[in-house]
Amino acid sequence: MSAGLQPFLSDAVVALRAPTQVWSGRNGDVGGQPIDGVYHGDTRFVREAVLTYSTAGEASVPETISIGEVSASAVSFTALLRGIDDDSPDPKVRLERVRTVAPGVIREQLTVRSHLSTALSTNLRLRLVPDFAPLQEVKAGAPRAGTWTAKGDASTLRLEDGATSMLLSAPAAHLSSENDAVIVEWAVECAPYSAWSAEWTLEVDDPGLVVAPPGAEPRWRGIDVLAGSDSRVRRWVDRALSDLDALRLTLPDSPDEFLAAGAPWFFTLFGRDSLWAARLMLPVDPAIAASTLRVLARLQGTKTDPATAEEPGKILHELRAGELAMPGEGILLPPVYYGTIDATPLWVCLLAEAAAAGMAEDEVRELVPALRAALDWIVTSAGDDGFLDYVDESGRGLSNQGWKDSGDSIQWRDGTLARGPIALCEVQGYAYEAAVTGAALLESLGEDGSGPLREWATALRRRFADRFWVTTPEGRYPAIALDRDGRPVDTLTSNIGHLLGTGILDPDQAHDVARLLTGRSMMSGFGVRTMSTGAAGYWPLSYHGGSVWAHDTAITARGMAREGLRHEALVVVDGLLAAAETFAFRMPELYSGDDRSTTVAPAPYPAACRPQAWSAAAAVTCREILRI
Repeated sequence: MSAGLQPFLSDAVVALRAPTQVWSGRNGDVGGQPIDGVYHGDTRFVREAVLTYSTAGEASVPETISIGEVSASAVSFTALLRGIDDDSPDPKVRLERVRTVAPGVIREQLTVRSHLSTALSTNLRLRLVPDFAPLQEVKAGAPRAGTWTAKGDASTLRLEDGATSMLLSAPAAHLSSENDAVIVEWAVECAPYSAWSAEWTLEVDDPGLVVAPPGAEPRWRGIDVLAGSDSRVRRWVDRALSDLDALRLTLPDSPDEFLAAGAPWFFTLFGRDSLWAARLMLPVDPAIAASTLRVLARLQGTKTDPATAEEPGKILHELRAGELAMPGEGILLPPVYYGTIDATPLWVCLLAEAAAAGMAEDEVRELVPALRAALDWIVTSAGDDGFLDYVDESGRGLSNQGWKDSGDSIQWRDGTLARGPIALCEVQGYAYEAAVTGAALLESLGEDGSGPLREWATALRRRFADRFWVTTPEGRYPAIALDRDGRPVDTLTSNIGHLLGTGILDPDQAHDVARLLTGRSMMSGFGVRTMSTGAAGYWPLSYHGGSVWAHDTAITARGMAREGLRHEALVVVDGLLAAAETFAFRMPELYSGDDRSTTVAPAPYPAACRPQAWSAAAAVTCREILRI
């Protein structure tokens, strides 16, 4: 990677327990790739941790032979130390390096095992380079290291940069400084046919964090969620639940959990991501839906502020400890940012589903004021034309505020970018479902106000049918959006899959949408492409213009199943299972839209986050569809 470019992630190894994560190479060393490092919150504390051993006074590099990802939070690396081995063909000296990550704590257990008939003596040397670089600068490919100080003794060292700090401990080692690095050295003595082991620990702290680790085990522990005849499903669900466990967070002053969006960049609360992940997880953990709803209700908008995009009743987009700058993109987001058009209706939809799934009535009643505020925002925001749309009023926020939030995601079939305000098709579906299910929920609780909501939803459904449908050489389908002039933007995209199951389509329309999404231009064989191959802007490695996103495809399959289109849903799930197998059942954020007929595996999108909450939660949804 060159300076100024976002780091690639696809070949890196990660061990995580939010809000802490360690990224390394497959040999266990940190520092060989731009993403490598020890991170906590929004700071990279360490940019290099390289282990060597001595051979005749010179440094040698262990030769890695295997890696074992024990869980989301534990990884083992096995290497050979051939520089101190005997002359026989069988390797007899190996190094085992087991890394475990807990919130704020990284531990590595080092074990040298010898099958030599003679005693073995060597030195292990860990070179550790502190960093204290802001996460957003690492993402931009231009990290700026902090200025740190160190104090301690030969076995313990505290390193500080302002309020952030880390404590390095290695009781059996000798610690020293060398230029910009800390050196940890162990004298290894192995009797014949024996082993030597030691441990080093790094405790990191940032008192400015706005998120905290949960205080309890996940509620799905001990529940049989792996039942099923397809071994691929069991392996995918098992891996996904481990990742989702490691992505759990709370706010510092509340026990309510939510799922962080994903590693490495999004270890925080995201309205859309956390809501969809909790929604897809409902079959195995309704409680995390309830807690996510409460967390977001506490931060629900109460005033109008164009700088933060806050509005009364609106659900936030993103929570950070400080401003988030995106160098080169002209984007500077405030710490609490509300620039999302879909999180508010999604919040209502999740509340209705959670209530139906058994959320306690008293917990639902506590959220009625937030429900009313969210529904008021939906109806009020629809404006003169009756559709929910968005435009960035601050001039430095996100230009696109649906789930496809990249700058080029809303295109015409000829590749021209649509101009805002933008009214996305799927958001109208979410709004319709929110109004209908919100009205039903109010009625079930003996609350008033359901009648006007139903009338509004009926009118929205009629407007949608009149304004969004287009006919192109690919067929008849809903446009991805209406542009600033109210024209339907005619590209065929995966957005229409989110309409399925919302109720905004009639059965024939739902069938037509499902048929297009399982057709050759949209179905890669590994999932639903974000954009049709028939569009001028299609590219299989485009972030939102031809790639496949696991959560997007799972939402489509879920909608098909809700519409009674089981055959189509199973076609989509089969594609996701094929993709999951190629990624060792840890689904990344997205991957290429290459066709399954031309490749045995989709190409990784090299900057895709992994694990990511909604990609992992897709496994649960697919399992449920197969169980129907």
